Parts: sequence; structure tokens; C-alpha cells
Amino acid sequence: MRFAAFRHVLPPAALLPALTGCAFGAFISPSTALEKALNGTYEGIGVGGTGRVPYRLVLSVQEREGRASGVMTNLESRKAYALSGKFRRSGEGGSLDVNLYENGDRLRGTLRGEIKGTQFSGTLRTVLLGKELLGYTVNLEKQVEGAAPNTPAVPAPTTP
Repeated sequence: MRFAAFRHVLPPAALLPALTGCAFGAFISPSTALEKALNGTYEGIGVGGTGRVPYRLVLSVQEREGRASGVMTNLESRKAYALSGKFRRSGEGGSLDVNLYENGDRLRGTLRGEIKGTQFSGTLRTVLLGKELLGYTVNLEKQVEGAAPNTPAVPAPTTP
């Protein structure tokens, strides 16, 4: 009789750790102070062979893994590129060395540069047939969350 009651209680008791989580007492902060400071949206201008081009970079860095990922958007053509690659901490910022992909698998460019404070400065190069070609000097500034995008506060007056 005692064994029968024990047999009904044991399986649910064995599942309890699996349902509540495997690591009792272990807590790893989801992001470091540096990650919180660097992750976000950057906007600015790239200057190169085809002139001035506005860009937006949505960046996420993982300091512990030395990785960076995100999305780079050409605001003129509205083309967006997934990016992933290396992140290396340096001082209060870090350096990026990432590749840009179109449709998830076609290498379309490289982005290399430094983040210092709220500024990203670097070089964006397009890739064609495996070769880095056109280069743009890119200067982006981190956007404050909740702020309006870079648009005029008052519309330009129209003349009749």
C-alpha cells in the first residue's frame, strides 16, 4: 500500500526541477553596463564615391562573447542588411568588425570602426564577387530612446 502512494508522487516530484528551471541559485546578468551603453540605434551619414548617404544602425553587442549583431539600413534606398561579426572592448567603447548580409546569406559589405561614447566612426565597404569595392566613411551618433527621429520640428514655410 505504501509503495503505491509513493509511485504516484515520485514522477511529479521528479519533474519539479525541470519545470522550474535547472540552475537553482545561478543568475547571470542579461547585459553588462557596457552593453547597455552601446546597444541601441545609431544614425548618421556615410560619405563615399556616390556622395552622402544616410544610414541607420541598430546594434547589439555581447561583450562576454565578443560578438556584435544588428541591422544596417541605407535610409536613401531603404535597403536593410543583417550584420554579424566581432566586437572587442576598448576603454569605454569598443571596435566592430562585422559583415553585412542581404537575404540572410549573401555577403554585401563589411563595416569596421570604433564606438567612443555615443559616436560610431568607421568604414563601410561594399562587396561584389568577393572583393571589397566602394568605401564609405561612416559617422553615426546614438539616438536617445523616446526622442523624435531626426526630422524638422516645424515644417518649412511654403510660398504661394
